[in-house]
Amino acid sequence: MLPPLIRRPRKNASHCRGERGVTIALVAGSIVAMIGLAALSIDVGTLYQASTEAQRAADAAALAAARVISLSGITGDPANLSGSWQKICGGANPPAAQAASAVAGQNPIGGLSVPNASITVKVTYSTAVTPAGSADCSSGLDPTFATNPIVTVYVQRKGLPTSFARIWGQTGSSVSATASAEAFNPSGSDPVTPVSPRCVKPWIVPNIDPTGAGGTCTGNCMQFVNNGSIVNGGIAASGIGVIGETFTLVADCNPKPPGSACTLVEPPKANGSLGTGARLDYVPGQVLNPSIAIASGAVSACSDVTVNPYTEAVAGCDQSTVYQCGVTNGNIVDLSENPGPLRNDSVNGAQCLINANASGTVNSGQDVLVQNAYPFQIQAGSNSALLLTTGTTGIAQNSEITSSPSIVSLPIYDNSATLIGPATSQVTIIGFLQVFINWVDGTTNVGEINVTVMNVAACGSTTNPAVTGTSPVPIRLITTP
Repeated sequence: MLPPLIRRPRKNASHCRGERGVTIALVAGSIVAMIGLAALSIDVGTLYQASTEAQRAADAAALAAARVISLSGITGDPANLSGSWQKICGGANPPAAQAASAVAGQNPIGGLSVPNASITVKVTYSTAVTPAGSADCSSGLDPTFATNPIVTVYVQRKGLPTSFARIWGQTGSSVSATASAEAFNPSGSDPVTPVSPRCVKPWIVPNIDPTGAGGTCTGNCMQFVNNGSIVNGGIAASGIGVIGETFTLVADCNPKPPGSACTLVEPPKANGSLGTGARLDYVPGQVLNPSIAIASGAVSACSDVTVNPYTEAVAGCDQSTVYQCGVTNGNIVDLSENPGPLRNDSVNGAQCLINANASGTVNSGQDVLVQNAYPFQIQAGSNSALLLTTGTTGIAQNSEITSSPSIVSLPIYDNSATLIGPATSQVTIIGFLQVFINWVDGTTNVGEINVTVMNVAACGSTTNPAVTGTSPVPIRLITTP
């Protein structure tokens, strides 16, 4: 028998014996690598999420601090004549920094919130001229700070739990984020960039300060703005300035039945024949389209807000009408609307807006601005949407708040160059007042709206790109200086 042409080699038992356990070692090594990659992915995910949370906290904190600066009125005190800068963002733990820390605490980072030893929040203030910034806005900054205040918030979270990093002996990691926000007041800016805020109330007021120079004027009154600048800058509580002045708005229309047009009592002016005390005439702005009104069922005046677009614009947000600041004849006064006595469109809309149950009184459900106090203190009223209710989160009545429907913006027109009436009139808006509505009163024969000035903004006569917003001193996030 012939041997096979192909002979299979016989296995060498001693050779195979040396390969035993190699598969187990490879599997074990693969498991270690997989565990390491998994731990690394967890660490990367943790750091990425925490970094996003830190940026969100920094953004919100910077906007909150800028809003405090905007509402404080220090942009209406550009020369710091009243020492207002120090009271808002100077010294130790000022209101702007407190707001930044409080809002940062509402945005947890890696499961922790402020206050916590692992989280740091630093607030600095700067300008385009002094970009390095300062922890105290009342020292070391360029005088232009009040025109365009910039606030920067730095947030850092230390000790984030890690897994993979433990291999190298690192038991925790940190993330940080920086955000800057500005409050822009066009007053005195060069070149001029006028604002065009929306949700402005259609109460167009003349450029006359009814309580300028510390008293009620008779005849020659000061102006709010002139040539793009604020005339009476400062804080009234300090004895000088327009910020904090309180007066009453009255419609410059004769009492007429509903549906009647407005016939002027007098040329719009301060402390004229309507009402008593410090007061300022206003004329109705043209509102053509329905607005967004947020009505409260608890306020009887809200039943009147759907009567016409004008009343809705007062009670809610007029998003359709743009009040163009600095544009010659850019807006229209419309005397076909009579918001004055008998009709009381302005008063009813305002009472609905501020959630007031009664006319002519302060503590009737609306938010309250503490008078003759600076910094401004706004307390939540009994009808505030921010109040704590059963099963929800909120705040207690009389708690201090920084946002309120009682804060509104009013356009200022150049009354030296425009005569109003008898029907529609084109007017040039040269500035805005930001005011707090204290109370409204439809029981009088003039229809009164009592307000306190919180800020003022001027603009020039040139047409430039506009900064839009609900406030004449808008805030926005900007690139870190």
